[in-house]
Amino acid sequence: MDLVLIAEMIGAAIAAAMIYTIIGIIPGTDETAVLVPVTLILVLAGVQPIIILCFFISAIIANNLMDAVPAAVAGIPGGVMTSPMVEHAQLLKKYGLAGQSLRKMAAGSLIGVLVSVPVSLLLASSLIPFAHLIQAYANPLFFIGAIVLALLSKNKALALASILPFALLIEGMRHLYWGVEAIPRGTTVFISFFLGITIGPVILTLFELLDKEKRESMIHAEPRTIVLKKDRFEWKWLNPFKIVNKREWVTSGVASLISCFTFILSPVGVTIFLGELFARRRKNPVERSSLAIVTMNALANATYISGTLIPLIALGIPLSPVAIGPAHALFDAPPVFTATRNMHHLLTTGDFIWATVIGAGIAIIMTYVITVKYAQSICAFVFKHIPHEAILGLFCGFVLLLAYMDAGWINIGGVLLIGLVAGMLHRWGVNYGILFMTLYAAPWLVGLFG
Repeated sequence: MDLVLIAEMIGAAIAAAMIYTIIGIIPGTDETAVLVPVTLILVLAGVQPIIILCFFISAIIANNLMDAVPAAVAGIPGGVMTSPMVEHAQLLKKYGLAGQSLRKMAAGSLIGVLVSVPVSLLLASSLIPFAHLIQAYANPLFFIGAIVLALLSKNKALALASILPFALLIEGMRHLYWGVEAIPRGTTVFISFFLGITIGPVILTLFELLDKEKRESMIHAEPRTIVLKKDRFEWKWLNPFKIVNKREWVTSGVASLISCFTFILSPVGVTIFLGELFARRRKNPVERSSLAIVTMNALANATYISGTLIPLIALGIPLSPVAIGPAHALFDAPPVFTATRNMHHLLTTGDFIWATVIGAGIAIIMTYVITVKYAQSICAFVFKHIPHEAILGLFCGFVLLLAYMDAGWINIGGVLLIGLVAGMLHRWGVNYGILFMTLYAAPWLVGLFG
């Protein structure tokens, strides 16, 4: 590996950390919705795979940590992964410990990265001999994955009942396109359907705004007031050993280790389950909440890193909710990446290690320092000057552009339809992982009735 390529990887990692430091702080941004479009742009632009992987690893670490900042300072979840932390962060804020909460979140992320990177690389290497066996049963495994995630969700009956109808919708749209000759028969529209699911809640909300009564019910008399308390910085805070105690180090490390072996499960579900499981034993509410936010932030990074690296290195198919969601463009982004030619086939084991270590190392160093020293200032700037709607509008526009490129004008309507259905199901409690698994399994599942 030459110095020029290493310099490009370092530059990509720095750029990702800077971009997602800002995006991560914006409240309500979904991880998949902000990671997939940017990664897809890099893939389609012809950037080298190793640089894209380095960028992506840096992006998920920066985004996951900065997502926690609004939860700590304002009680607003930055994304889906930080929703379980809001209650604990608000309790600490109530006791005047919002600054301490931020620092513990940063330390937790650091622990999650330090544990999950080596464990994920080792676990992926151990699964490589079984890759061909697993790949041969990929479609049934996606269907089984959808069922497992449905059984683990809160609304089990609805999640299970939605799998077959959603698969029929996906395949019905594809056969419609073939019938009207929008695309050649046999060509599969995938990426725009995938992105339609990703921004489904946004599409649903935009359609709801066309309803006068619904629109009027959303109007607020006054803007929300958010008060940020500024802490005086101390240099000792840059030392994670001064921020978390021995119990928090051990607990978050063990939780991160366990989560690497559960990479096929929902990262949110694993974060909630393990985070609450380890924290509930503490009787003191402050100690319990402190332990919870350290552990949950460690799990947020550990689940994303393991859920990306293990399927990518060992299998080459997106057999995890993270791989089939935020990391999807690393596996399947036609015409650059396909199921038979993606990063799994193009990169060596050494490439994966270099990209992961550089991306993770730069991201955690940058975001750790930024969170500990500058998080509240950045948070105030983002809240004042960067509208949430502007970011979502940018990504929606990109999705519609890709929809047109995939299958013309008719596909814009198709993506809106899929987005509406996915948005409604998501609102009713059917998580993205179930819908993404169904999207992959749809041809095989519908084919069983043929």
